[in-house]
Amino acid sequence: MKISLKLEYACRVLAQMGRLYGGGQLAHIEELAKIEAVPQNYLVQILNELRTGGLLLSRRGKQGGYTLAKPPTEISLHSIVTIIDPDLLESKVSLKGQSGTQVAEVWADISSKFKKALQKATLASLISRYNAAALYDI
Repeated sequence: MKISLKLEYACRVLAQMGRLYGGGQLAHIEELAKIEAVPQNYLVQILNELRTGGLLLSRRGKQGGYTLAKPPTEISLHSIVTIIDPDLLESKVSLKGQSGTQVAEVWADISSKFKKALQKATLASLISRYNAAALYDI
């Protein structure tokens, strides 16, 4: 499966912000860009979309930054995809030809299962996978 670079960046940055969640610390664009290897100018656009979509809160000024709008356990991958790359959730198959209806039904079923998996998976699962991987690096 191929996801867009924009969606990959959004997931990486949100996972990083999820690690900070609850500690009272705000994330700063410069630090997020460096830690997650995301171009800073592109990151600004992504963070604005996530803020507009309701997943982030922002504070302006010298003490400003970004934080998650809700706990990582309450942010589904589906909500991230819906904001950043909604075309990934679409299943458009032509009904033309003798087999069109059957092909469309199979892809609709696969699409439905994919959406359910995205709704079940949360940002917390990305964080816990990272934390488990970090233990093996010791």
